[in-house]
Amino acid sequence: MSGLGMQPDPREAAALERRRQRERQRQSRIFNARLRTIGVDKDALDTQVRDRKIQEAAEKARNEELANEMKKNDKIMCMLEQQQKNCVRNINKAISEFQKNFQKPETRREFDLSDPEALKKDRPARLSDNDPRCTVSGLQKFMGEDLNYNQRMEFQKEQLREWSLQQQRDWKNALADQKFADDLYDKNRIELDQKIMEQQRREEENRRAVCAATKDFNRAQAAEVAERRKLEKDQKMKDDMDEISSLLQGDLLSENPEQAVSSFGRHRVIPDRWKGMNQDQLMAIRYSQQQQVLEKLRLKEEEHQRDAEWDRQSIQAARVQLVLEQRQQRQSRERRRALDNVNAELSHEQRAKNIYLREEAYSNFPTGQYYAQFNTTSR
Repeated sequence: MSGLGMQPDPREAAALERRRQRERQRQSRIFNARLRTIGVDKDALDTQVRDRKIQEAAEKARNEELANEMKKNDKIMCMLEQQQKNCVRNINKAISEFQKNFQKPETRREFDLSDPEALKKDRPARLSDNDPRCTVSGLQKFMGEDLNYNQRMEFQKEQLREWSLQQQRDWKNALADQKFADDLYDKNRIELDQKIMEQQRREEENRRAVCAATKDFNRAQAAEVAERRKLEKDQKMKDDMDEISSLLQGDLLSENPEQAVSSFGRHRVIPDRWKGMNQDQLMAIRYSQQQQVLEKLRLKEEEHQRDAEWDRQSIQAARVQLVLEQRQQRQSRERRRALDNVNAELSHEQRAKNIYLREEAYSNFPTGQYYAQFNTTSR
């Protein structure tokens, strides 16, 4: 009979073994005093510590890389600053060389004020009696010290002779020029007079011709203007007669009601052409007003009746509300009385239960055997 029994399923046996293995691992974790005292997952903490160390190492490597990059940038900056200083030094040196070669002190405009060789280059205080620097206030030349009298007199005589000869030549030339100018002036004056007389004659003839043409033109213009004015007067008189006839026979003076109808509809009128309403329209308006008065009286009567009905319903609703409030108050008192009775019974039962628990149920204390039955499994 035992040989015919059912064989155990390998999958169920394997699943049962896996559950037992998990239970043993769980018990090893739970009953481990150190892990239970810490109260956390140590493997997870170890993993966090390891990850933290990896992160710190990566951050340290990144900081070192940044430090190396900063050192490199500092070195490049120092090289650039040194290069800039060299450039500035070379520029200053070139400026100094240019000033030394092309901007020397003796080429300056105010160099004569501070020239150390100025006294050597300066002229003497007096070269001769004709020196223009020998002024009265200079006290370099006094009255009676005419050292160049003979030369000066000869020079003055020669100068007077030259002046006389030059005046004679100028006078002769002036007389010849005056005579030539007078002859030329007389000739030109005669020719100019002849030309002016000829031009005046021509202008007189042209003026007479223009005056004659202007008189003819003015006569023609006057005749044309008179004819045009006559025609305009006749046309204006005809237009005035036509306008008067049109006004007398038109819709405005004849007070035709159709001329006040607007192009937007016959129910609209043009204010500046409307002459008022006829008797039928006035009667229709008065009839409509009477109907409106009657309708307003009817509406007031209906409103008065509606207000009276509303007041009656409000009073009735207030009475019903008062009755309902009294009924609710009475029911509330009955419910409060029943609740007080139930609370008294529950209080009595609670005191009886507390006495039972204190005197009978909790009369004995647990022993060590009672506590030893706990923590035998992981569940």
